[in-house]
Amino acid sequence: MADREREKLKILLAHWVEHNNEHSDEFREWADKAKTLGETEVGGLMRQAAEEMDRSRGYLAKALKKLEG
Repeated sequence: MADREREKLKILLAHWVEHNNEHSDEFREWADKAKTLGETEVGGLMRQAAEEMDRSRGYLAKALKKLEG
């Protein structure tokens, strides 16, 4: 049972790493659009959110690497 859960955790971590990457890219894309619309502060906040997502992704990637040994 523990082996199955460990494998599922590996799969989930890999998925979350990729998923966070997609969100981060999308945040940056829309941050640029917000700035184009004159919403500089909104764009800046969205860029900060993207950076936080990148940090989160980094922690998840480290967890996956640790789990894989």
